[in-house]
Amino acid sequence: MANTTFNGPVRSEKGFIGVTKSATTGAFTDNITISSTGSIATNSTLTARRPIITTWEASGAITAALTIAQSGSIVNIHGTLNNVINLPASSEANTGAYFDFVVTTAVGAGTTTTVAIPAATGSTFLGQTQLAAGTAANPVITNSGDTFTFVNSTGIGGRCRIECVTDDGTKQIWVATSASTPVATIG
Repeated sequence: MANTTFNGPVRSEKGFIGVTKSATTGAFTDNITISSTGSIATNSTLTARRPIITTWEASGAITAALTIAQSGSIVNIHGTLNNVINLPASSEANTGAYFDFVVTTAVGAGTTTTVAIPAATGSTFLGQTQLAAGTAANPVITNSGDTFTFVNSTGIGGRCRIECVTDDGTKQIWVATSASTPVATIG
């Protein structure tokens, strides 16, 4: 059967089966089965996964920029040398973009990893940084600065989600929410 385009909902009384046809044998393999009641068969494989960016997981210092196309990615960080991660350049398309940063190798005693908003007048982080030690810790809330920093000696597992809440093409506001030991900074 040829490809078919529908304008409106596709309805089936007996469910749906997504298949792949072998170019060699012509045999069909079921990829996903959705019953008429809406349940997904246990033999179905859902492959929606978040991309992992390993640019800053190298053992050398890296200065590079993320792109809007990478929104939703997990960014792994190898912290033994000074890393600089630049967020996407100012564009209205950035609003709603987000990135999750994870320290996979501890930040060295004399190094930092920074996430910077590209130079734009009035751009800032609205941040909540929290100590992730085993004792009670109050979060630090700040709204000044365009650089988020995993400070020296940040341990493995330090993390931060950074989301763009507004970008008018000239000024960006990103929200940073982090937990790490020691506490990350915004400045």
